[in-house]
Amino acid sequence: MNLTRHLWITAALTALSAPASAAPDFSGIWAHQWLPGFEALPSGPTALVNLSRRPDGASEVRQLVGDWHNPILKPNAAEIVRKRGEESKAHFGFHNPRNQCWPNGLPFVLSTNGLQIFDRGDHLTMIYHMDHQLRTVRMNASHPAKPTPSWYGDSVGHYEGDTLVIDTIAIKPGPFAMIDWFGTPQTPALHVVERYRLLDYDQAKEGIQRAFKDNTINGDQGDPPVVDLDNHGKWLQLLFTVDDPTVFTTPWSATVTYGPQAPPKLSGFSLWPEDVCGENPHKYGTEEDVQLPTARIADF
Repeated sequence: MNLTRHLWITAALTALSAPASAAPDFSGIWAHQWLPGFEALPSGPTALVNLSRRPDGASEVRQLVGDWHNPILKPNAAEIVRKRGEESKAHFGFHNPRNQCWPNGLPFVLSTNGLQIFDRGDHLTMIYHMDHQLRTVRMNASHPAKPTPSWYGDSVGHYEGDTLVIDTIAIKPGPFAMIDWFGTPQTPALHVVERYRLLDYDQAKEGIQRAFKDNTINGDQGDPPVVDLDNHGKWLQLLFTVDDPTVFTTPWSATVTYGPQAPPKLSGFSLWPEDVCGENPHKYGTEEDVQLPTARIADF
């Protein structure tokens, strides 16, 4: 591990040695308006970035060409990412859980542009803006010996000082499941660890800069919720680690830096707009219609 990465990780995990205190207040609407979403770390094993760039250097989200040369990818996974990139360059919107209206799963859902965390004591409820997807995290609990696979897996959490740590296993790969917007595959062996902590604005700026470097604003202003980039109060940063030995050569990490939501009078959007993916399943000849999740057999 080089010195830069060592210092960065050490700073990110200082909460591990902090004395026990009251749980941090993560309430409110947190916005992250950058696509494709993950913020690659400055060094070490980290997330794929988009090789397709606009003239200003920002990610060209109309072409999702993942860096299939990234050494975290095993050969089969690299080939899948390469093929997805070729499809995207040919203007084919390859299927992913977002455009097919399926549960996004982990860690794909972490790229969603709006997040709320509700602390219920023995569990957390996490709501994502896109299609109002929901996760439940059991606090101060252990994984069962044989967890039942589900779209968001079995998540258990605890606080380490001022850091919320969530450990998730048994993530069920759906028909269109993938790690990221570049088509990186996932398998039942996937294991994700998330660490959330509040940052002062000056601490968050480094993550914001990486977001602008490797991503682009979602839409002209950003689809709601919109980040208040002038807010110098508290920001929320997620440092997550992904491990799937079937797909990756090594565990890797990245961040998602959430900002306070801009007030509606500034952004022109409502606080938490309705966003129902299944209400617009038709593509009208531009590509295949959405393959909506359908219950063909009643589960009662």
